[in-house]
Amino acid sequence: MAHRRTLRIDYDQPTNVVCVVGSEMTVTLNRTAPPNSKFFSVKCTPNVEYIINPPPQETSHLSPVPLCGNSVLIFSMKHASELEYDNKLSVRYYGKDKEVLGRAVMYLTAIEISLDVDADRDGVVEKNNPNKGSWKWGSNGHGAVLLVNCDSERTYLKTPDSEKKEISRVSDLKDMSLMVLRTKGPARLPKGYKLTMHISKGDAESVRVFTPRSTKVVPNFLDKFLSSFVNDFPLVLSQEVLSQEVPYLGVAAETTFYVEGLRFPDKNFDGLVTINLSLLEPILDDLPETPIFTDKVVFRVAPWIMTPNTLEPQEVFVCSTRDNHHFLKGMKSLVEQNGCELNVCFEYMNRGDRWMQDELEFGYIDSPHHRFPVVLDSPRDGQLKDFPYEELLGPDFGYVTRVAYDETVGSLDSFGNLEVSPPVTVNGKKYPLGRIIIGVAFPTVIKGRNMTKVVQDFLWAQKVQEPIALFSDWLTVGHVDEFMTFVPAPDRKGFRLLLASPDAGYKLFRGLYNDGHGKAKLFEGLKNQKPVTVEEILGDDHLRAENNYVQSCIDWNRDVLKRELGLDDDDIIDLPILFKMIKTKKEYRAVAYYPDMVNMIVLGKNLGIPKPFGPRVKGCCALEAEMCSLMEGLGLKCTFIDDFASYHQLLGEVHCGSNVRRKPFDFKWWNLEL
Repeated sequence: MAHRRTLRIDYDQPTNVVCVVGSEMTVTLNRTAPPNSKFFSVKCTPNVEYIINPPPQETSHLSPVPLCGNSVLIFSMKHASELEYDNKLSVRYYGKDKEVLGRAVMYLTAIEISLDVDADRDGVVEKNNPNKGSWKWGSNGHGAVLLVNCDSERTYLKTPDSEKKEISRVSDLKDMSLMVLRTKGPARLPKGYKLTMHISKGDAESVRVFTPRSTKVVPNFLDKFLSSFVNDFPLVLSQEVLSQEVPYLGVAAETTFYVEGLRFPDKNFDGLVTINLSLLEPILDDLPETPIFTDKVVFRVAPWIMTPNTLEPQEVFVCSTRDNHHFLKGMKSLVEQNGCELNVCFEYMNRGDRWMQDELEFGYIDSPHHRFPVVLDSPRDGQLKDFPYEELLGPDFGYVTRVAYDETVGSLDSFGNLEVSPPVTVNGKKYPLGRIIIGVAFPTVIKGRNMTKVVQDFLWAQKVQEPIALFSDWLTVGHVDEFMTFVPAPDRKGFRLLLASPDAGYKLFRGLYNDGHGKAKLFEGLKNQKPVTVEEILGDDHLRAENNYVQSCIDWNRDVLKRELGLDDDDIIDLPILFKMIKTKKEYRAVAYYPDMVNMIVLGKNLGIPKPFGPRVKGCCALEAEMCSLMEGLGLKCTFIDDFASYHQLLGEVHCGSNVRRKPFDFKWWNLEL
């Protein structure tokens, strides 16, 4: 990084000057020249380079040069000194007849100082990258990446590592970004000079810096033993320590620092953090030192990233309750087909709360040197509230939450109301990490329900998956996963958007009726459930009116999704699902009439779909047959899971009762063109 420093010299006494290689020193020659000076000349040792502005007419560098009011000497040092003040530069002043009036002598010490980070984002801390002091998005961008240290190296009496003021295990260092101070020069700085590292008070809320007390490298085979003990990594910078002297090791040396992120981007934090290193010069014993050189590096805190259905599943999470045996059996069979892991949360932990999707959302954070999954804990805080922290937080598994201190938490804060699309391109703008989707009320509705502002602010601040707001307040529960999902596809955009469609449902039932199956019954064989015939559904004008309203709500969202995701009608598949209105708190809102097949779990090419218990024709459920027909054309296999009593009648389905941790994107978020 280029630096320029204005220097004052005296003609009646020598000046000791410390220069940083790569910096330029400027001297306004007329300002401190002897009275009546008309000319000057410059002489220096070989390690010094200089120019004069305005350029002199004489070709010899020793010839006296006319002294103007704007005569400026600019000099720099080629390489670091071996000893203190081992270089020299002098300026001789002359009178009108070129008699010598005075001589200013500077004794120079040159040192190399570079505060370095992985500014080109290749996993290596390169030396003095010219772009290390700024951030630029894109594949040709620059700027270092910082992870929030939100996992826990301990599994007992644990707390997120970012909330601890010490490094408890060597393994914690991999969650931090390397920063290296490189110096070269004399064995020690001239008397009174020192190096300090410093951050602003605002940035101190977002970052801490540690360094090993010893520069000795610990062999890898000892790491597993040492990781059980508190290691000696002193805290250099924090909220309590904004500035601290750091050692100048002399000759050619490197000092390693570990930079720890403390918080994610949010409404009042853009994610950028600056760390400064300054060389201080002594003036007088009773006066503070003056900074004569400052180097800086910029980090951007890695965003929290959600994973869409099109990414490979790694682990499926469900709850075990007293009444969901059939559901668990179906889920176990489905997961085994896909070869991923099934993680069951038992009643001692879930305390009867079965809604695994609503309590948390899986995502991850990524940097050039490390990445790990991070669970976002909903402010919902049902009986499952301890699960994300107590069971998931651990080594290389992070945790983040947002607390709605001044807002009322409602149903729309459950994370069935938080989804993400696969990658899309919209009007030429690429979203290689997809777009987050949330459900809200219409802005014209005074008493509508919304996701809390603190969660929305967090999602928007991540920047890399620009959110889309849909209208979901028309639903009793109010979650977007009740009327939409995404499944992988071998063609077009690589996926299909599935939408619940009452129109498709009525079309299916009319077809059954016209084919002579009007007496076929829904819910047949279900305990404590009255069967309903196809002709009874078609003859219920009130139900039809309710579904016309639902279809209008879904169509409004359909138009938003087409516009915001760049979709055509061929990218959308309508699923035959009916709804009914129920009254809650003096208001009517919609719930699924039969198990809501769109509320599915997607595991690669295997779909776990709520068993709809539709009308049976020739021994087969007509709704299941239609679903299979729609999905099998995409190479997807449908498995129907009985969730009627344990989930559907409690206003949820398979997706509501499950959650999936998926493989992260191959695409690196910092390569986004923003």
